[in-house]
Amino acid sequence: MRGPIFGEPSAPFKFHDPSEYRAALYIRLSREDESDGPSESVSNQKLLLTDFASLHGISIYDIYIDDGWSGTNFDRPGFQRMIRDIEADRVNLVITKDLSRLGRDYILTGHYLERYFPERRVRYLSLLDGIDTGVESAANDITPFRALLNDLYAKDISRKITSVKREKQKQGLFIGGKPVYGYQMHPTEKNRLAIDPIAALVVRRIFKMALGGQSCRAIAAALNLEGVPTPAVYCGWNLGQKGRYSGLWSGERISEMLQNETYLGNMVQGKSVKSSYKSKRRLKQPPSEWIIVEGTHEPLIDKETFRKVQLLLKSRRHTRSRTYEFPLKGLIFCKECGAPLAVINRPTAAGETRLFFVCRTYQRFTKAGVCSCHAIKEQTVTDAVLETVRKVCGSFLTSDRLLPIAVAELKKAGSAQSPETLRSLLRGRVARLTARLDQIYLDRLSGLLEEEDFQRIYQKAKGDRAALEENLHKLEEEAERTLCVEERAKELILEFLNDAYTGRRLLVDLIERVELTKEKQILIYFRFRPPEAIS
Repeated sequence: MRGPIFGEPSAPFKFHDPSEYRAALYIRLSREDESDGPSESVSNQKLLLTDFASLHGISIYDIYIDDGWSGTNFDRPGFQRMIRDIEADRVNLVITKDLSRLGRDYILTGHYLERYFPERRVRYLSLLDGIDTGVESAANDITPFRALLNDLYAKDISRKITSVKREKQKQGLFIGGKPVYGYQMHPTEKNRLAIDPIAALVVRRIFKMALGGQSCRAIAAALNLEGVPTPAVYCGWNLGQKGRYSGLWSGERISEMLQNETYLGNMVQGKSVKSSYKSKRRLKQPPSEWIIVEGTHEPLIDKETFRKVQLLLKSRRHTRSRTYEFPLKGLIFCKECGAPLAVINRPTAAGETRLFFVCRTYQRFTKAGVCSCHAIKEQTVTDAVLETVRKVCGSFLTSDRLLPIAVAELKKAGSAQSPETLRSLLRGRVARLTARLDQIYLDRLSGLLEEEDFQRIYQKAKGDRAALEENLHKLEEEAERTLCVEERAKELILEFLNDAYTGRRLLVDLIERVELTKEKQILIYFRFRPPEAIS
């Protein structure tokens, strides 16, 4: 029996007693190998190996196939199954089409050829290369060079694939395996993202909570308390061994999401790269190396909301305090040394506990006499800053200025279409149904409709018209109560003005930093105006 037309063994292989061998026929095909022609296919490799075993009277223990696996990866399921059978003494002969089928990493390939197989008395044959570890031959002597060439080939292929992927990333095409939480693969467009409506609700809620001044840890705690599935649980990602906190939201996860520009509609890729074409380990890249392409998909968050959330996150990086929450957290610094002010909880003369600002540098180097204490009640500073903010914003945040905006937003929220447009549409539908009822009645008189059909169709149309007339009546009543919208708008404005100066959101938007001098002067640096000193 002859071998297949796609390859013949390049050297005669001799067996003194073929019956003593239990052969493992190993076949591997990667995506890159498919481009080399049909001779590399799984079926043709299998035909070549089985024909060879049959021709020489060798017993086949099993056939091991890794289809779609790179030769640089030796954790292939078929290969590892073969290794387990070798360990169990079920296999003592390994046959491949050529050396590259065994692997393309010259170090590991050499390990198996020079150490592993000989130590376990396993003979290895590479049919097209003429390699036979069971005999002394010239082909065996150049085996390390063949392995090195195969390794170089794998490196070249890896470089080309990386280049193609990077070019696609620069075009804004998504080439990752897992879309960012809140998105899913587009159902019709390849390499595009579409909004996942269920996950999107959670993402928008997280940004809303952050905009309201909640910390990342507080947001995570709230989601865990409500049992909201984490991205990994929701998407069904297999993250390996489960730890103590698997399935729980963390402050780090929330912080990462809040800083992800993907939610702005920008494609963000290249955050990590493989350390080597032989390794699975990935190394994080600095933001300057990321590939960001704007406007590639529908945004989940508007730019203004994203900007304000970044300011809030940035303000918290200046403080290590996680025990106490206060409006100026991350915004207040020592004027003399520039260090962020810390807060401590101390009892007052009246026996009550209060938060005090102190210089962090002074705390750490008190005995060295570096800087000064700057001790002052947190509430005293906060009240002074808020009073200044009220003065600055007083001429802008007034009921008269805010009323038209609030009324417009209430009307927009109440209906996507104007009330007048809706009333006009309903009147048209009522008129068409009335004409339909007249026509049905005429058809009954002329004998075109039986009594049973007439009653069924007539009652249905009459009921539909009654429902439309009821809706029209409600809309007309609402139109007469337009003053109610204005009254509700005034209530909302009053609530806003009462709460605006007490939360962090407005402070972070307006203030870049607050500095406290050793004389207890408070310097406020607004984002849009020069600093103002207050006593």
